[in-house]
Amino acid sequence: MFDENDLRELLEFSGTDPILSIYLNTDPTMGNADAYRLRLRTMLKSVNAPKDVEAVELYMQHQYDWSGIGVVIFSCAAQKFFRAYPLEVPVRDHIHFGDLPSVQPLTDLLDSYGGYGVVLVDKQGARYFSFHMGQLHEQEGMLGDPVRHTKRGGASTIPGHRGGVAGRTRYTEEVIERNMKDAVEAAIQFFEENRIRRILIGGTDDNIAHFRSEMPKAWKSLVIGDFPMEMIASHAEVLQKAMQIGRVVERQREEKLVESAITAAAKGLNAVVGLQNVIPSVNEKRVQTLITGRGLQIPGHRCVSCHALLPANNQACPLCGGTLEPLEDILNAAINQVLRDGGDVQIVEVNDQLEQIGGVAAFLRY
Repeated sequence: MFDENDLRELLEFSGTDPILSIYLNTDPTMGNADAYRLRLRTMLKSVNAPKDVEAVELYMQHQYDWSGIGVVIFSCAAQKFFRAYPLEVPVRDHIHFGDLPSVQPLTDLLDSYGGYGVVLVDKQGARYFSFHMGQLHEQEGMLGDPVRHTKRGGASTIPGHRGGVAGRTRYTEEVIERNMKDAVEAAIQFFEENRIRRILIGGTDDNIAHFRSEMPKAWKSLVIGDFPMEMIASHAEVLQKAMQIGRVVERQREEKLVESAITAAAKGLNAVVGLQNVIPSVNEKRVQTLITGRGLQIPGHRCVSCHALLPANNQACPLCGGTLEPLEDILNAAINQVLRDGGDVQIVEVNDQLEQIGGVAAFLRY
């Protein structure tokens, strides 16, 4: 399963030899293996890299099991580098052959489908799920003391409490409170161990509210949504709900992010918009968060001497006077650079606001 460590390895790939990047949709509900093989062969005809093409074809013929929704492959035969990642999330067909791996789609997938934690909670305990790149895994849950449901009237038989409904109610509330605290404590350990950065909570309204009230502020801020669901829900039900809510919340977050960047740039704060302003900030290693449109590709140039990225075709590098080489996609180079510099990349759906600023914006470190 592809994760941040795999992305880091791709970002560290360097050398004089080009690398082939392939993203192939293999969703069995949209076609069969023969149709996808034909599409792959058509894509591979666009590149002149016979050894890499052979490596890809061998993998697809003998190792890929066609059970996933997509697959991503990177090959540089000259450096004996080959990586393949079957995926359980949808990908768009894409091929790139250049000196850097094409990581924009994978960055988008990690951002959209990575790092979710799902908690189902009731008055006695909780179930914990990690949801990453389309795969749902349940870990050991928490089961507390049974909650006794009593009828009104009659004396309490709870030791240490006087008779009457109030005594029994107080005891029941204490059990629920203790169970909920234990459920939150176990959840926090689960979140930390699985590097959860987005949280969904399922249950009844009362149980969800109680669980959230017991959460520390830092973890509470990561809750992106909740939903009604019984504790006995199947994995398929939990997965469907997590995907559904995740997509909606992600689109809303993307819109707010673009709007915030545009507003900050207009006020002269630490943000810039437009390729002519963003690329110099990338060269200066000032970008904290790079924002660009999903599937967007823009040609550009790079200096062979100082490796600066340049959106315009100058006669020579304005920074060092070096020779320029063309780039098929300057945004992919910028994404690689920002991630290597320790920044963040957000791939968002292209909307009117993003189009008006040229499809790219950035929040700056300073």
